[in-house]
Amino acid sequence: MPKLSVIVPFCNVRQYAPDTVRSLRANARPDFEFVLVDDHSEDETPAILERAAEDLSKVAQVRYIRHDKNAGIATARNTGLDAARGEYLAFLDGDDWFAPGYLPRLVAAAEELGCDFVRTDHVQVTDRARSVRRIQVGLRDEVLNPRDAILPADRTTSVDYVSVWAGAYHRRLLERGLLHFTEGLRTAEDRPFTWKLHREAESFAVINLLGVFYRRGITSSLTRIGDVRQLDFIRAFDQIVEETSADRDAGRLLPKAVRQYCAIMAHHLAEEDKFEPAVAGRLRAMSAAALRRLPQDLLDDVLETMDMDRSARLRRLRRRTGTTRETV
Repeated sequence: MPKLSVIVPFCNVRQYAPDTVRSLRANARPDFEFVLVDDHSEDETPAILERAAEDLSKVAQVRYIRHDKNAGIATARNTGLDAARGEYLAFLDGDDWFAPGYLPRLVAAAEELGCDFVRTDHVQVTDRARSVRRIQVGLRDEVLNPRDAILPADRTTSVDYVSVWAGAYHRRLLERGLLHFTEGLRTAEDRPFTWKLHREAESFAVINLLGVFYRRGITSSLTRIGDVRQLDFIRAFDQIVEETSADRDAGRLLPKAVRQYCAIMAHHLAEEDKFEPAVAGRLRAMSAAALRRLPQDLLDDVLETMDMDRSARLRRLRRRTGTTRETV
């Protein structure tokens, strides 16, 4: 069994894939496994990966898988999870990279702490600018209960840090069914994943290790494209609300889920001009329907405590569709 499997999905990232592959080589060990998943790229990415698989196999264990059709990031990661054999599992996106020597230190910290998963901070790269993004947990290098890190509802917490590639996960989580992503989600796939881990895993830790570099704002990223796939956040948060509603601590945790849902919804509505008119209309209609589905008492509380701009935007949509506490 490899000590670590790193699952790396790629899709049309010929400009960035060489940097990603070089970073894997700079972290390679004979007991590490790299699972390269090409999600049916239509550029030169497959040729880059074929050469990379041959080169990486000299210094690590490698599996290269190519999808027959494009399926999205969630399904590509699941393909990698199904193929991975490692005791620990980690993720990297095909346009990001690791610092040299990062993975051995990550595994050493995970083994020393012995918890279900570990998280790290990361470096955000925008053009030539770099900035550190920190997970919102004060205690470092200590084993904690992930459920306790969900709250408080009105502050940024660990479930708001959805960078799933910033850390490592023990295989027992995979065997418990906690590491697979919701099939078909093309965006916001990291949201239900993060919530599920925090509700159902038994232990985690945040370690002081910086070595993941995340490219933000690249033109091929779905976060930059006014595409109907962006609307998958509705399905993702409906899943979070449904699963959290069934949790034994639903009364405590659900306000956080509703608040996070509303914040993301307001964010997309504020940027609706980037969508084609038909998609923008669909965004408004789906958001209005989502507001109707939420527990109305909780929604009232969230709108009272959100900042004025986001609250006003959601209130206007709610009024236009008749979604008020009195009419539900």
